[in-house]
Amino acid sequence: MTMKKSSHSLDAIFKPKSIAVIGATVREGTIGHELLHNIIRYGFNGMLFPVNPNYKFIHSIKCYPSVGDIPDPVDLAFIVVPKQHVAKVAEECGKKGVKGLVIISAGFKEIGGEGIKREQALVELGKKYGFRMVGPNCMGLINAQPDVKLNATFAPVEPRAGSLAFMTQSGALGVAILLSANKLNLGMSYFVSVGNKADVGGNDLLEYWENDEDTKVIALYLESFGDPREFTEMSKRISRKKPIIVVKSGTTAAGARAASSHTGALAGLEIAVDALMSQCGVIRGRLEVLYDLGLYASFFQ
Repeated sequence: MTMKKSSHSLDAIFKPKSIAVIGATVREGTIGHELLHNIIRYGFNGMLFPVNPNYKFIHSIKCYPSVGDIPDPVDLAFIVVPKQHVAKVAEECGKKGVKGLVIISAGFKEIGGEGIKREQALVELGKKYGFRMVGPNCMGLINAQPDVKLNATFAPVEPRAGSLAFMTQSGALGVAILLSANKLNLGMSYFVSVGNKADVGGNDLLEYWENDEDTKVIALYLESFGDPREFTEMSKRISRKKPIIVVKSGTTAAGARAASSHTGALAGLEIAVDALMSQCGVIRGRLEVLYDLGLYASFFQ
């Protein structure tokens, strides 16, 4: 049965009561280790289950061979396994009744060819089992609010709680933003690295953050839009309540190549993006505008 995609369906992702980290490991410096370590260190207010058939305990926490072996319900699963095993693990999560997946693993649409097929298989599994999915090819997410306290990224930073919700398509930029935010003493309500946006994207997050009491300012770093019409309608409505700041990549030829765009269409694309933003009441800027977010967020504290 396919679950209707609504903003409430993201509660399992952003406000989980229980989390499984599939691919957790004792090997320091690996993503599976750092992700689990950050969740523990930040003080997640819920149950935590490492999953790896090679260990009985990780960080002194009982480790399970598979998500199906966990005796308690699991709201959210982080998948950090090789790309060829992701679909199998995702299906195990679906059978378990997990409602939110964050797929850190890479090797999907971003590499083309077989990667596109692997990603589509994940989308079909989401429809089959009714789970929502962040990623693949992402760096995780944060809900810094005291009632959740979830830092599920592998970034070397401990985020501060605040009123800024930030979404990025670029993992590398996401790490830089988290580091810069701490230097600016800028607190965040949420941080999300969406990666390939196979399911959850900017429009979903705008809707989710629209009425979130902890979020006063929304910032998006976009390499591509989802549904422009939907984005326009939501942004017009939400920007009357909260500032929306959008940084769009690909504003130069080099940036367009980096975002895998066709540089020949760059000028026309930029005119279209500017027109779209002007209709929405959205604040548009280059990356430098992100350093002014502290002013926006502090004003709305």
